[in-house]
Amino acid sequence: MSNLNKALLIGRLTKDPEMRYTPSGTAVTNFSIATNRWSSGPDGERKEFTDYHNIVAYNAGRRNLAEIVAQYTRKGALVYVEGRIQTRSWEGQDGQKRRTTEIIANDVQFLDSRSGGGGGGATGAGDGMARSRSGGGASDDVPAPDDAPRDVDPDDIPF
Repeated sequence: MSNLNKALLIGRLTKDPEMRYTPSGTAVTNFSIATNRWSSGPDGERKEFTDYHNIVAYNAGRRNLAEIVAQYTRKGALVYVEGRIQTRSWEGQDGQKRRTTEIIANDVQFLDSRSGGGGGGATGAGDGMARSRSGGGASDDVPAPDDAPRDVDPDDIPF
């Protein structure tokens, strides 16, 4: 029997991302996004519901995902996040058991145009920012490799 733990989300940042460093020096960026869905409410009327998701992006090896997210996104930016769902438990300073569920990001793509709203930029090989999967950084001097997957135009997404 196989297992799968994968989350795919498209939503807007609810606040500016916060970057910090682990004791070993690894960059970690935390941010949250809101996603919307439509469903029938208790009265049978169609209503829009909003879900909030906590996202964690790490720098891993040569992938500077945490730094790229912190540098190129802001509150309101539209992003695509791909990752895995993780639940953590710990005991708080008050002795109470705490629990949180978050998405550990493998990939974050910025869906707003550079001149568009939300402060985000579109990722891709042509604009100098390498996609996080390609192993490149956020430097304008390092373009994405020619074999890097290209971004999807948001107008091509069927939903």
